[in-house]
This record gives sequence, structure tokens and C-alpha cells, in this order.
Amino acid sequence: MKYRKDRYGNEISVLGFGCMRFAKKGNAIDMEKTEEQIDYAISQGINYFDTAYVYSGSEAALGEILSRNGRREKVNIATKLPQYLISREGMIEKLFQEELKRLRTDHVDYYLMHMLTDLSAWQNLVSHGVEDWIREKKANGEIRNIGFSFHGNTEMFLKILNAYDWDFCQIQYNYMDEHSQAGRRGLQAANEKGIPVMIMEPLRGGKLVDLLPEKAKKLIAGNDRFGSPAELAFRWLWSQPEITCVLSGMNSLEMVKENCRIASASEVGDLKEEDYALIEEVKTLINEKIKVPCTGCGYCQPCPQGVDIPLAFRCYNEMYMESKQAGRFEYAQTVGLREKPAFPSQCVACGKCESHCPQHIAIIQELKNADRNLRPLPYKIGTAIARKFLLKKKKG
Repeated sequence: MKYRKDRYGNEISVLGFGCMRFAKKGNAIDMEKTEEQIDYAISQGINYFDTAYVYSGSEAALGEILSRNGRREKVNIATKLPQYLISREGMIEKLFQEELKRLRTDHVDYYLMHMLTDLSAWQNLVSHGVEDWIREKKANGEIRNIGFSFHGNTEMFLKILNAYDWDFCQIQYNYMDEHSQAGRRGLQAANEKGIPVMIMEPLRGGKLVDLLPEKAKKLIAGNDRFGSPAELAFRWLWSQPEITCVLSGMNSLEMVKENCRIASASEVGDLKEEDYALIEEVKTLINEKIKVPCTGCGYCQPCPQGVDIPLAFRCYNEMYMESKQAGRFEYAQTVGLREKPAFPSQCVACGKCESHCPQHIAIIQELKNADRNLRPLPYKIGTAIARKFLLKKKKG
């Protein structure tokens, strides 16, 4: 494993373990598989684990595994304050203490203000005494580094970056988002201030691997410098010296092993001119196909009406990146046959999802487009018949 330094000279593994997408068994985290993956990751030198208050079960699972195996002091825990929940005095401390309890620790190594999208979100925290609170926590050692995670435009990122003396920050950044969100300008601005940058969504929620157009997959497969689409995306990131750590939401041992291999083989500046040309070709092919720039982050969930928004958009994009039949069939299987309906047609345009979307997608309108394309009349009829038969059989 390779390492880069944080603001205070501490070594951080270039590959971080994103804990939002732990392996599942039914609706719960599969603790056996997750423990196996975390143990292997630590044995390979990964020392940065990123979770959050709102990642269902994640903090508790990570805390239990690290405590049981005596690995807490071998790693850095990064977790996040759900700043969007702060509405009165005392809430910051209450939520933080709950996180410490879940994580079974007396301190957090890297603590982030979660999902700042606008300067006003930080100003709201300031009005609730967050600056004095941070000083107290850093003084008593309960927080070692303070930072923020960001979803928004470049100009707003720069304002938040300059609003406080941050120790680090976390941005969405990949070869498709090079000039959106914080973007390269934001990355370089943070670097100029000596602020380490952690990268989230390096594969755009898997879109730069699983849902690449077939032509793009063939282009990459025909290039002997990259063993997979994931390797191309990761090495593009690690070739940039401004990046400290790249988070990957790993949920299988095979994925952990492969990502560790790529991380260990990557170097700053090791991409060639022809590699960048390949990436530009891939980007062109992706932009020709994609309908909705959803990363599957899940911040729009839960929908009050039960709509599975990320899955609707994933299948909608799959229709155009793979085939219409593939997208519609997957949607019919994964949503159409659920016991509890989760169709886009259930949307009542309350707007809750749009207010939380990091990508600023016009979700309400795009759900209408997705529903119209994913469920033409024959599919609606077929799904209704199948649902009636299967649910009746289940009740019987």
C-alpha cells in the first residue's frame, strides 16, 4: 500500500475503505463478510475508514468489528455530523456522543460536516456554536482533524473552503466530474491551502464500471495498460498529487483485493498522453448514452411515498447504455415484483428528494421520464399480472 500525508504529516493510505455500501444479508449488514473484508484491508495497509451517522448500521458495524479484533488503534476513523439535522442548541454534542458510542471509541480521527452544499449550511452550524464546540473537541482529543464533505458547485466550494481553518475536505471527483461539483479548480484550491483532499464517488457509484457503454468497455479491454474500467478510473485519480486518499465503497473480498492491487501499483504522474486520449474517448461514449447523472448515493432516500429513486434511474440509464430490454427487465424484476410498490408513479412531487440530491437532479421530472420509458403499457400489464399471481401465492 502507498501512503500520502495529511496536514500534520500523518500517513494516510491512498485507498480508503468507504463504509456506506457494506455487504448485505437481506436488509441487514452481513457482519461475517464485512469483517473478513475489513480484516483483509487492514492487513494490506488500508488505514482510513469512512462512515457517517446516516449510513444505516455502518458506524455500529465498524465499531464492533474494530473493537472485537483489537484493530481500533491501527486505523483512522472518519465519520460525519449530519449538519442538516441541527436545529437547536445541544444537538451537535448529542449526535457526536451517539456516534462515539456506536463506534466504540473515545475519539474520531477525521470528523466531517456532512454534505455541505451551500455556505448557509455552515453558517447555520456557526449560529449553533460549532466553532467553540470544535475547539473544545480538538483540545480534549475527541476530534483529531476537522473537515467537511461537499456536494455543490465550484464557487460555493471555494466559499466554504475559505470560511474556516479546515484540516481536510472530501469531494466527489472522477474523470466524468473533472469540471463539475468542486472539480479540478476546487481540488487545486484546497491543495494550495495545504488542505488534504479525500475523494468520494471515484467510480460514480459504479457507473464507470458496470454501466459503461459496450463500446467503452471494449476500448478499455483493448488497452494493455489497464486491466479493467475500475483501474483506469483509479489510476486517473492517483496520478494527481493533489489527492490524498480515494474512497471505495467495497463490499466483496474480491473487490478489496483488486483495489489494493491497483493502489499499490499506481504512481503520481504515471498516465501517458495516450491514456488521457483514451479517457476522453470513453467520456464521449458515456455522454452519448447517459440520461440521468445519478450516482446511486441514496441521499434522496427514503422517499415518503416509497419510490426507489436510485434504482429507477439506474435501470433508466441501463436502457440506453446497455439495451432497452435489459433495463426494463431488470426494473420489472427488482421493483415490479416487490411486495410493497416502489414505482415512480407514486411520486407526489413533495420535493424532499430534490432538496437532498448532491447532483442537483430534477428528480420529479426525471422520475416521470423514467417511468414512461421503463414501464410502457405491455410492461405495466405484465408486471400487474405477475404481481397479482406472486402475491396471491405468497399469501396462500
